[in-house]
Formats: sequence, structure tokens, C-alpha cells
Amino acid sequence: MSITPESSLKLTSFSHGGGCGCKIAPGVLADILKQSPGFPVPPQLLVGIETADDAAVYLLNDEQALIATTDFFMPIVDDPTDFGRIAATNAISDVYAMGGTPIMALALVGMPIDKLPVETIGKILAGGASICAEAGIPIAGGHTIDSVEPIYGLVVMGLVHPSRIKRNADARAGDKLILGKPLGVGILSAALKKNALNAAGYASMITSTTQLNTPGKDIAAIRGVHAMTDVTGFGLLGHAREMARGASLKITLQMSAVPMLPQVEALAELGFITGASGRNWAGYQQDIALDAGISAVQQALLCDPQTSGGLLVACDVESVDAVLAAFAEHGFAHAAVVGEISEGKTGVEVKT
Repeated sequence: MSITPESSLKLTSFSHGGGCGCKIAPGVLADILKQSPGFPVPPQLLVGIETADDAAVYLLNDEQALIATTDFFMPIVDDPTDFGRIAATNAISDVYAMGGTPIMALALVGMPIDKLPVETIGKILAGGASICAEAGIPIAGGHTIDSVEPIYGLVVMGLVHPSRIKRNADARAGDKLILGKPLGVGILSAALKKNALNAAGYASMITSTTQLNTPGKDIAAIRGVHAMTDVTGFGLLGHAREMARGASLKITLQMSAVPMLPQVEALAELGFITGASGRNWAGYQQDIALDAGISAVQQALLCDPQTSGGLLVACDVESVDAVLAAFAEHGFAHAAVVGEISEGKTGVEVKT
């Protein structure tokens, strides 16, 4: 298979960073948000910005709550159709992470009109539309601008029963932690940008980043599931940290249990590590304890920004099999128990 479009136009050459690796570093983001003025919060706003959750949730009635989220970024790959597919999958994921069902989307499009052919832009939008069709939702509108870098993403709305909302802050002591997708998207994208990723590696990256997190709705219905989020730009460590801080508990990750995409560990050893990985570590290292046996490469893997990453689920021990079965039913073959939650100093500990 071809890794770059036939036109040889490299979309990634237009962007200073790709995918969720473009996120503002967690420490900088925290400083920015501290400057935001307070505002009255209506009682219907069930989930807002207080725990850095995946989406906002607004109560409509006793049976329905509206989920609203948005996500967009610069190209992580050169193929325009694949870029559109990845961006759409990533944006829709936040609805699944809240336990909901997406109902419609709006497109967010910024393109360098004087540099990109209209046909290329059309392929980006078509890629996004194909994923929305797979999710069973329409793109009902949107907004476009002429921008220096290509930007594409979605505003996505969904519905969830108020009793099945899964926040990132409700984990309980004794819970197990399950990860739905392997890590390594940032590593693979770094290798791709340096022309060091082979066709098999590219195929595994596309397969992972375009797999909709559809198990979220079914997992939310499992009684023993307490918290859920998706792993994106802050890496597994960053999103586990948010879960730990939200619940004021300690998360212990088992490095040996964390699934990785093919070729990722070898490429990381060769130095294909994103700058975002280092910025992530700098932003939250004060809340992380690494065993002496955790190498610098393993640290980078845990901080690796995931574009369209997997669901991270906290559930009681009795529900582990049901959660893994839900993942398997939706075609997630690599879902695995990667840690546990306990009383203790708030933060994340990583054991070998």
C-alpha cells in the first residue's frame, strides 16, 4: 500500500505538529485556564470544565442528557482521506467516552486555499464524512476559514441517559483499569514524518486511529463501571493522572501489561519520539512515580500523545470480564487490564 498520496503532496509538511500531539502542554493549559473568569453554572450542566472531562453534558429531561464536544487538529498523515477519517474518529470518540450515542456533527475546516488543491480538501472532508456515516450520524453543517495550516475536525453532539453518564472522575478504590487500544500512535507518526515508517506500520496506525470507540455505550451500561475517558494528546499517563486527581485516589499502572502497536517499541528505541511526549512529562511529572526499572523510552511511550486513542475504563473486579467482552464484541482485540486504583497519594505510580 502507498503511505503518501499519489500526488506526492505531503500534508504533514504544512503543520508544525500533527494530530493530538498539537495539544497545548498540560502545564501551560492549566496556567491558561486559571486566568478564565468564573461564571454561573446552571444545575442542568451535569459535566463542565471542572475535571477536564471529555465533553460537556447538559440535562434535557429525566431520560436524556445532551453531550457536546469538539476536536480538531493539523494533519498527522499525508493521505487526505486518511487525515479526514482520523480527525472525525477522534472527535466522535468523546461522545462514546461519556457513555453516549452520537447524533450529529458539524465540520470545522481551516485550509490554506492558495496552497492545497480543491480536490485534496474535498478528500479530507470526504474522509470525515465516511466515518460519520459509519457512526450513523450526519454532518449537519459547519464552518470554514482560509488558514495557514490545514485544520479539520468536528463538533459532535450525542445523547445519553443521565444515569449512564461516565465521567473521568468517578473511579473507586479497588477498581481495575482497562485500556481499549494499544499505544504508540505518536511514535508511528514521528517515524512517518521522517520517512522511516513502512507500509505495515502505517496500516496498523490507520486501523487503530480510525476504529470508532463504539464499545463506550455498552460499557457504560455495565453496572460495575464507574469512570471512563479516552486516551488522547496527554498520553496514557496524563489521562490516568486526570482520572486519579478527579477521584483523589492513586492509580498503579503495570508497564508490562500495557499493549503497544506493532513496531512502536523498536521505533522508540531508535529515537522516533515526539516533542509532545517531553512536554507532557514536564507538565505532570510531579504527580507520577516511576519504578527504577522504567526506562526513558518506556516513560516516553507512556507520555506518547495518542490521536484517536482507546477508552480507559475504571470498573470493579467483578465487571472486568464483561468490559473485556464488550470490547471484544466490537472488534477491539487488544483491550487489556493495565492497572488498578487504590487509596493513597493522589497520582500515578508505574511498576515494571
